[in-house]
Amino acid sequence: MPADTTAVNKMMNKFDDHPSVWLFGYGSLIFKAGFPFVDRRPASIVNWSRRFWQGSYDHRGTEAAPGRVVTLIAQAGEICEGMAYLITPDVFEHLDQREKNGYLRLPIEMTFEDGSVAEGLVYIATEENPAFLGPATERDIARQIAGSVGPSGHNKEYLVGLAEALRSLGRDDRHVFEIERHLLELQGDELPIV
Repeated sequence: MPADTTAVNKMMNKFDDHPSVWLFGYGSLIFKAGFPFVDRRPASIVNWSRRFWQGSYDHRGTEAAPGRVVTLIAQAGEICEGMAYLITPDVFEHLDQREKNGYLRLPIEMTFEDGSVAEGLVYIATEENPAFLGPATERDIARQIAGSVGPSGHNKEYLVGLAEALRSLGRDDRHVFEIERHLLELQGDELPIV
C-alpha cells in the first residue's frame, strides 16, 4: 500500500451516486470536523476498537519523529463510540486529503443512539500501511505523544481533544483515558476528574 492513500481512496466509488452518506468519525473527526455536513449524530460500530497505533507524519508528527493517532483494530465483541456525519460526496476530496497518511475509505455499518442502523463510510489505517506503528504500552504511547509535533500542532492536543470529546459524549474509552493519564503524569499536571 502506498504511504499516500489519496489515489486509492478516489477509486472507492460505492457512494458517489448517493446524494448523501454517513461518515463515522472516531478520532479527530469527533472534535474537529473541518468540513460541511448536513447532520451529526452520536453513533457506534461493533467489533472494532480505537487504538493509538497509527503513525502521523503529516499532521501530528514528522517522518523523523512520528506522532501517534488513532485507527480501528478489528476486535470481536468490542464497541467503538464516535460521531457520525451526514455528508455529500463532494466532501470526499477534502477527507481523502486529510486522511491520506495510510487511511483507507471503507464501508461500515453504524448504529445510532435510537437503535437505527445505516451503512456509511469510515477511514481505517490498516496494518499494511507504511505508517502503522502497532501496539505499545499506554505509557510508551504517552511518551511518544508528549514529544511529537507536526504541521497540525502538538500531538498531545490531539489526545487531549479526543479524550475531552469522549467525556462530553459520556463515553468511556480505557485506552484513550489511560494514555491521557500517563501523559498528564509525565507533564506533572493534575489528572482531570472523569
